Amino acid sequence: MTSAFKYFGLLSLIIKYLSAKKIFNYLKIEISYFCSFFKIKTGYNLMPAFASFEPSNFCNLRCPECPVGMHKNLSRKSELMQFYLFKNIFKELMPTLLHAVFYFQGEPLLNKHFADMIRFAHRNHVFTSTSTNAQLLDNHTARLLVEAKLDKLIISIDGATQATYEQYRVGGSLEKAIQGAKYVHKWKKLLRRKSPFVEVQCLLLKSNQTQRAEIKRLAKSLHADRLVFKTAQFYDFQHGNPLMPDNENHCRYRKNNKGKYVIKNKLRNRCHRLWAGTVLTAGGEILPCCYDKNADFSFGFFRGNFKAIWNGKKANDFRKKILENRRQFEMCRNCTE
Repeated sequence: MTSAFKYFGLLSLIIKYLSAKKIFNYLKIEISYFCSFFKIKTGYNLMPAFASFEPSNFCNLRCPECPVGMHKNLSRKSELMQFYLFKNIFKELMPTLLHAVFYFQGEPLLNKHFADMIRFAHRNHVFTSTSTNAQLLDNHTARLLVEAKLDKLIISIDGATQATYEQYRVGGSLEKAIQGAKYVHKWKKLLRRKSPFVEVQCLLLKSNQTQRAEIKRLAKSLHADRLVFKTAQFYDFQHGNPLMPDNENHCRYRKNNKGKYVIKNKLRNRCHRLWAGTVLTAGGEILPCCYDKNADFSFGFFRGNFKAIWNGKKANDFRKKILENRRQFEMCRNCTE
């Protein structure tokens, strides 16, 4: 199967969810975002085109640069998103929602209602995706996800050997991740399904920087539709990090003339995410974006009226501050957008 054919298949999965209302809402978002550059108007009483739902805010691994793995999100209690809460939020968003992303912090497969969430979103004509470490992706779970008609599945595989893999995915098994991908391929064949589109994602780290060729071969052997090498985010990066790759092309940071590392992104005073998308935590908090790991800039809790919060004073004031000086927020200083 050629790469072009695979991408056409993904595009066909996306197109079938479009509607006039969703397209019109997205156009309004783009106009509002463009106008915000000139301080004309920062809101048109819109709804997000993309939403990240957090099935679980805790994890079964201890990845060193993850707030959950490092236990840095201690102000948030460990919880699973309840199915009734998900449905209530989703019902309000779905008329204009293009894409439901089922992950934020934590491992989504820890939620026993995860497949039910995917199924509900699919039945209501919204494109679905998730990202997993695949430690819980056994034969039964793989079948549930394929049957629920998940559109895109990202599987994190950060090394071609167990020794390399576990340097970042602490407590994880490479074999389990590999087997999980095989189970998904098996059920796609048995059930004659094109979805989910499977993407193997590898964080570029010093530990795996010499294994790119091996990881490419591994992804091909797993019948992955796509392999993505992704630059890693580090929380303490100014003086370097033991996990940081030697090749600056494989890193989202560069050294400045003072010998300190800075993010390569120019960090313009704007952010498309704040107009087009939102994040819903397991407990129902509405966040500005996925970089707000600890819900420090929460717009409020969902209480039956998402639109009022997302277009409310707190949300619009935050957008205005981003337009004035984005660097004032620490989370933005580590963003690639």
